[in-house]
Amino acid sequence: MSNAERLATLVSAGARIEDPGTTHVSAEAIVEAGAVLKPFTILEGRTIVRTGAVVGPFVRLVDVDVGPGAQVLDHCLLRESVIEAGASVGPFTHLRPQSRVGERAKVGNFVELKKTSLGEGSKAQHLSYLGDATVGPGVNIGAGTITCNYDGVAKHPTRIEAGAFVGSDTTLVAPLTVGEGSYVAAGSTITEDVPKDALALGRARQVTKPGWAARRRERAADEKGRR
Repeated sequence: MSNAERLATLVSAGARIEDPGTTHVSAEAIVEAGAVLKPFTILEGRTIVRTGAVVGPFVRLVDVDVGPGAQVLDHCLLRESVIEAGASVGPFTHLRPQSRVGERAKVGNFVELKKTSLGEGSKAQHLSYLGDATVGPGVNIGAGTITCNYDGVAKHPTRIEAGAFVGSDTTLVAPLTVGEGSYVAAGSTITEDVPKDALALGRARQVTKPGWAARRRERAADEKGRR
């Protein structure tokens, strides 16, 4: 069966394919009735797109299970992963193998997951890398957060428990556990376990020198005048 014939069969069974000319669905893939494939969508291997899910445009899925009502937005590459019901992924997201995005969870712009489970309702929306991580439900992952899971020899796990809040620009050095309901302050490098309901900070103290910038400009102007 050609790709065009395959797409026509899916449409006749109730799937919505907005632009068959730019869409490819493998012979093993399943697109359920009520699912939507937007232009330039590629489904490879045993990918499943379930009822009410919307995929695309410009998305490539390889052996991915997209749950009911989930969204995979523009310009995403997902491989050997599971997107549970009502979750949202993208735009510009990379899910590497053995990743799972829980129900109603959100993975956003320029976020990469590798062998990571993101719990129900959790969010990692901006510019983050989570590798070898288990993230519980209701967790916020701030922009620029990374898990340092590789020490040059072996991979190490990170565990972030339910309801934890991880501030922006945080480095989590595995192996590490961030306890339930705890907070990690923005800009921190965390190397020790964070207990339940604790606040963890690991950053340099700010030093402010009033008037320094004005004095610098004055010196620069004097030097320029002497030339």
